[in-house]
Amino acid sequence: MDANKKYFTAQLTAWHDTENQRSLPWKSEKDPYKIWLSEVILQQTRALQGLPYYLAFTAAYPTIKDMAASADEQAFRLWQGLGYYNRCKNMLATARHISHNLNGRFPDTYEGLIELKGIGPYTAAAIASFAFGLPHAVVDGNVYRVLARYFGIETPFDITEGKKAFAALAHELLDKKNSAPYNQAIMDLGATVCTPRNPLCDQCPLQKKCVAYHRGLVDMLPVRSKKQTVRNRYFNYLLLKWEGKIWIHKRTDNDIWENLHEPYLIETTEPLTANTLSGNPEFKNLNIAYSQIIYEGRVTQRLTHQLINSSFFSINLVKKITINSLNGMWLTTNDLKKTAFPKTLVSFLENNLYF
Repeated sequence: MDANKKYFTAQLTAWHDTENQRSLPWKSEKDPYKIWLSEVILQQTRALQGLPYYLAFTAAYPTIKDMAASADEQAFRLWQGLGYYNRCKNMLATARHISHNLNGRFPDTYEGLIELKGIGPYTAAAIASFAFGLPHAVVDGNVYRVLARYFGIETPFDITEGKKAFAALAHELLDKKNSAPYNQAIMDLGATVCTPRNPLCDQCPLQKKCVAYHRGLVDMLPVRSKKQTVRNRYFNYLLLKWEGKIWIHKRTDNDIWENLHEPYLIETTEPLTANTLSGNPEFKNLNIAYSQIIYEGRVTQRLTHQLINSSFFSINLVKKITINSLNGMWLTTNDLKKTAFPKTLVSFLENNLYF
């Protein structure tokens, strides 16, 4: 390892030992279950946002066997609002596999960990390092940013060439005998000092030899290969009401919010109004008798590659209906409180006093 790389590792380790004040409950953990749980929650999620979920899950499920024995609905209810619900589905599958097939014990090798459902290279490396002290370097968004800026790397991190180059560099820099503190240090530096916007360069232990700092490239690194395109989707929710109950069903398609509940949905290419809804072909095919349609508002939620524009229409039925194509149910307000919904629907239902 050349002098510049040795400097990087030494300075980062010293900063972690003396100045890193970032305190999170999973940082001191050696239990692979709790490390795994924290890493699953933190995928696509900021630490402070994920913290209350981590605390709620560890309180509800102190061990992986407790999680494995849980009803799906209870776990999804705890996950509600965190997004990327496939993580929760995979988490339950992995908990049950480990509990039923591995006697409740996590694999203690990177190769064994990466075979588990929902665990990719980053999560496998994190568990291997933090739980078992194995010499595997974690590479996430924070690591890409720190390495790109310090070494002045202009290769996009989201292409095959870039991913391989960053992974090789991260492994070379890793303190093999102390992988856990080193990995924690580089992630914490990226999260608290070398941040995406307005980084605290004056407080950075790597500033002296940081290429981006000295060349004025901080705001330009790391490089992404292309701008993400955002797809607009228009969800029109029908709050079908009958004798104090609302009809809902569980989403089962391979799409966003799978396994969560929602009212009857009509997706269109443009938002509907109360007038245009009544003329919509799918609405007509429901063949429902109703007294009135009331528009109740719109909620917008940004996902990674999608902008979900949800409009809500309250429809008071004259006659109870059965929707044969969907396995739905009629729920009271109290029942709604116990049901797992996407964040968009939780916001609407809470703001409109449905629960």
